[in-house]
Amino acid sequence: MATPSVYSPTTVSNPKSSCFVVPSDLLDIVRFGVKVVEVLLSFVAFILEEVVNSCLSCNALYFFEFVSCTAFLFTLLLLILLSTTLHSKVGISCWPKLDFVYTIGIALLFLIASIVFAADNNNTTMERSAVAFGFLATAAFAVDLMLFVKAKGFPFKEDGTPDTRNGGTGAVEAQPEAEKLNTEANGN
Repeated sequence: MATPSVYSPTTVSNPKSSCFVVPSDLLDIVRFGVKVVEVLLSFVAFILEEVVNSCLSCNALYFFEFVSCTAFLFTLLLLILLSTTLHSKVGISCWPKLDFVYTIGIALLFLIASIVFAADNNNTTMERSAVAFGFLATAAFAVDLMLFVKAKGFPFKEDGTPDTRNGGTGAVEAQPEAEKLNTEANGN
């Protein structure tokens, strides 16, 4: 027996009503998982660094604290924006470029902060654990970059051809005209 049409709109789910849009053109399932791991590793590195009781030279500790906290908060924000419909309300149109540049920047900062903190600490268990999670977070950001480039390519390269807008690049030589000028029309 067929269902009456009166009941159809109330029994069919609306897939667009969900606030999460994973997978999407901005974030696939695998990169979503990697970004969740980045958030968790950054958070653990930050918490372990916060538990450190004392330091002789605190500059390395403070730098690591800044980088791990920044990585945690901004990666969480980026994850929320890319995995929900909020990214369309922000007014940014170049999400792949932003994601790529942000991930490279945080990966480099985390690598530098982890190396500096590993070289200049009191060698306590908490400090060594924080450094280990810093390197793990760096590895997660590097994996995210590799997956991004593998799936979408380099975001700043449009189609591999030089940009010829606004005067050209000079890389393209001028081709000779195929059609000769009509000498009679010019009065010669």
